[in-house]
Amino acid sequence: MKIVVASGKGGTGKTTVAANLAFALSRSREVVAVDCDVEAPNLHLFFPSPAHELPVRVPVPAFDPARCTLCGECGRFCRFGAISVLLTEVFFLPDLCHSCGGCRYVCPEKAVRDEYRTVGSIRCARPSPSLTLIGGALGEGEVQGPAVVRYTKQLAKGAPLVIYDAPPGIGCTVIETMKGADACLLVTESTPFGANDLALAAEVARQLELPTGVVINRSDGDDRAIRQVCRELGLPVLMTIPFDRDIAAVQNRGGLIAREHEGWSSRFSTLFNDTCGMGGAA
Repeated sequence: MKIVVASGKGGTGKTTVAANLAFALSRSREVVAVDCDVEAPNLHLFFPSPAHELPVRVPVPAFDPARCTLCGECGRFCRFGAISVLLTEVFFLPDLCHSCGGCRYVCPEKAVRDEYRTVGSIRCARPSPSLTLIGGALGEGEVQGPAVVRYTKQLAKGAPLVIYDAPPGIGCTVIETMKGADACLLVTESTPFGANDLALAAEVARQLELPTGVVINRSDGDDRAIRQVCRELGLPVLMTIPFDRDIAAVQNRGGLIAREHEGWSSRFSTLFNDTCGMGGAA
């Protein structure tokens, strides 16, 4: 079972929900929690533990001047501005390259080969005997977020239960995180922005044919706008977390309500069961 915890905007408590869900489930089974928010990974802050890192290396083109005729096909193909064919050389900006391989494919002289560069890293830890934590981090100034997400997810391949903490929004890294998942939980808040961005994220999940449920976080008791959006989109509200001083205090010190309050551990376990029940996800 692979569950994506996502949100249409930042700051809704998406990582908090993912962390509590992973912890509650790890009390009774093996869980792999994967932080796919590669531009600002923070899932590990809830689970301090020793970790080791692996580099993420991606292919980029290297041009053979002995073969290159400066025909310009590679530059015309590249849509990211990474290749400019000048009068005497090929000018390549590796920071703009998306590793699509098209320049190698279109080169009539076979003058393009692959070499590899590091664009990020993956942090692996085991905070408890039943919980494995994997987190990707995109290198500063790099553009290959989806590649880092893809490599990060590969390390969890084959695990029976995986919780993906997705990036906020609806960009490429979010889509890469959602690919291949069995279900999606969208975390939102009772604000106009929350309602608007919930609808955007729900459309992405719909396009990917993901059974989707909603968690309302920091609820002040008046969730009519969010629930109206959920009714219109056919999304079940699976959990409501109140705007509560005690909950805020736990979270502000880096704690987990599922760890400190038995009742919340049970509620997150119920959330998992309800998520599995959506649309026949299993």
